[in-house]
Amino acid sequence: MDFLQAECGLSPNTRDAYRRDLRHFFCHLAHTGVSDIKKLRTGDIEGFIRAARRGGLAVSSVARALAAIKTFCRYLVGEQVLERNVSANIETPKKWHRLPTVLDERAIETLLSCPDPAKDAHADRDRAILALLYATGIRASELVALKVGDINFELGIVRVLGKGRKERIVPVAERALEVIQTYIPKRRDMGPASGESETLFLSRTGRPLNREDLFRTVRKYVRRTALRGHISPHTLRHCFATQLLSHGADLRSLQEMLGHADIATTQVYTHVDASRLKAIHKKYHPRG
Repeated sequence: MDFLQAECGLSPNTRDAYRRDLRHFFCHLAHTGVSDIKKLRTGDIEGFIRAARRGGLAVSSVARALAAIKTFCRYLVGEQVLERNVSANIETPKKWHRLPTVLDERAIETLLSCPDPAKDAHADRDRAILALLYATGIRASELVALKVGDINFELGIVRVLGKGRKERIVPVAERALEVIQTYIPKRRDMGPASGESETLFLSRTGRPLNREDLFRTVRKYVRRTALRGHISPHTLRHCFATQLLSHGADLRSLQEMLGHADIATTQVYTHVDASRLKAIHKKYHPRG
C-alpha cells in the first residue's frame, strides 16, 4: 500500500479498491493450495480471473483486479521476491464502452436552480456544488478536496489536484463564480468546526464533505426535479464534456480540462454528441 501511494501516486479510492482485490486474490490462492508467494505462477493468476468471471464479477471489475495483481507482481519483482513478472503476458479482459448518461441544457438548468433557501438549510452551498460540478467537469473526489484558496476569482480559474496527484488548471464560468462567492461568506456558519477548515465545501457540522455526502446531495435534487436515469456527480462531468464538444471545443483542450491521461478516454464524448457528428457529416461529406 505504501508503494501504491509513494511510487505509483494512486488515489486513496484506487488504493482501497486494489487492497480489496488483492485480498480476494490471496483468498483464492489459499483455497487452491498456493501458500508461498515466491511460487506464484501465471496459471494461478489466470485461474483467479476465470473463477472471478464464473462468479459473476463484471468485466470492468475483473480488469481492475488484474491491474492490481499486475502492479503487485511488478512490486514483487522489484523487491526480488519473484525472479520474473509472471503477470506480464496476461491480457486484460476487453470492456464494453458504455456511453455516459447526459442531460440536455433545460434539464441541467432545472437541476442547478433547484436548491431553495426556503426549503434547504444549505441551499447556497448546494447551488455552489452543482454549479461547480457542471462548470468545470471535475470529479467528485476532486471537488470535496478543494480548498477556498484553489479558486482564483480574478482569473476565473480553479486549481484541481487530480488522479496521481497531477495538478491542472480549469476555467470556471462567471455564473458559477458568482454562486460560489455567495456561498463563501456563509461557510463559516456551517458548524463549530468550520472556522478551522480551509476546505471549500463543508457539512452541517463544519467538517469537510466526503464523496458519499456529495452523492447524497446530488441525488436529493435529482429526486426533487424528477429527472430520470441514474444521475450522479459524474453525470454533470459528462454534461460538461459533451456540451463543450457540441459548441466546438477540440478534444485536446477537453482532455486537459478533464484530466484524462489518455485521449482515448476523452473520445467517448464524440460518440455521445450525435448531433455534432451529423452536422460534421452533412458539412463535409460530398453527399451529406
